[in-house]
Amino acid sequence: MKKIIVTGGSGFIGSNLVNYLLKKNYFIINVDKLTYSSNNYNRYLLSKKNYKFYKLDINNKKKIKNIIKKYKPECIFNLAAETHVDRSIDKPYQFIHSNILGIFNLLEAIRENNKKNKKIKLIHVSTDEVYGDVKVKKSNEKFPYNPSSPYSASKASGDHLIKSYVRTYKLPAIISNCCNNYGPYQFPEKLIPKIISNILSNKALPIYSKGLNSREWIYVNDHCDALFQIFKKGKAGESYNVGSNINITNIKLVRKIIKIFRKKGFNIGNKVKIKFVKDRPGHDFRYSLDSKKIYRKLKWKSKTQLNSGLNLTIDWYLKNKKFITAISKKLYVNRIGLKI
Repeated sequence: MKKIIVTGGSGFIGSNLVNYLLKKNYFIINVDKLTYSSNNYNRYLLSKKNYKFYKLDINNKKKIKNIIKKYKPECIFNLAAETHVDRSIDKPYQFIHSNILGIFNLLEAIRENNKKNKKIKLIHVSTDEVYGDVKVKKSNEKFPYNPSSPYSASKASGDHLIKSYVRTYKLPAIISNCCNNYGPYQFPEKLIPKIISNILSNKALPIYSKGLNSREWIYVNDHCDALFQIFKKGKAGESYNVGSNINITNIKLVRKIIKIFRKKGFNIGNKVKIKFVKDRPGHDFRYSLDSKKIYRKLKWKSKTQLNSGLNLTIDWYLKNKKFITAISKKLYVNRIGLKI
């Protein structure tokens, strides 16, 4: 059975990717340091013969090297990262530690392995936020990086470091830059699960500024499928934008979620009202990806329309209410990211 390491496999996208790859009959080694946003909801995987979990920070190069040596994986999917922009405003060091130093140590572990053993492919999951504010048109893979937050700057730095290892050391790495994800297992500090959580709890629905900021959204399973195609068909040294071509303003998205709840016959409480709150510092107005390359080169495109994906997501949270109730409210209820 072929083996794959997934770093950050207990996070939102990581959890979904682990489940996706297990269904493809791979032996999965999940390496995750289990931060606040990691979940134990998939602990049932521990009983599977083709799944192994290590609680570990990717900055621990020695142990990462030992795991690589032990399992000799075909590929490493790197999803280990701090991801919430608001938290990066308050505590940027954590983002530098994970998203830059972590990448460096992972790259060094792979480079040292590849000197003597079979070369391991690295698929690094990045973000569309590295391109910064895209006021018009779309950002393709040649678009200049222009990050606006400590989060996006740390991700951009990681991307540049990987590209330098590709050129200097011929390390077989590929970068994916994806738009906003949504779906099962997402921590409720992010927009869609926060709105869902607040509707379920009969609370106000906070939206930054006037809600006119626009984002491109992709259902997480589509992203997992794209990552698998990049792994199987992608060219080392390349970057691939992973998008859906579905752009919507935050206010329209929230209204759409409310409408879906009503169509499901959910009794929405009287406190569930849109509440505009102070904008975050340096807030990008619009992200929009040009994803023609991945379709042209790998024949991949997203399949899930926004209404379908939101229905699937809401249904999952309705069936798995314990996922949110098991999380301490201290971790996501209070507003952060206002320090300047």
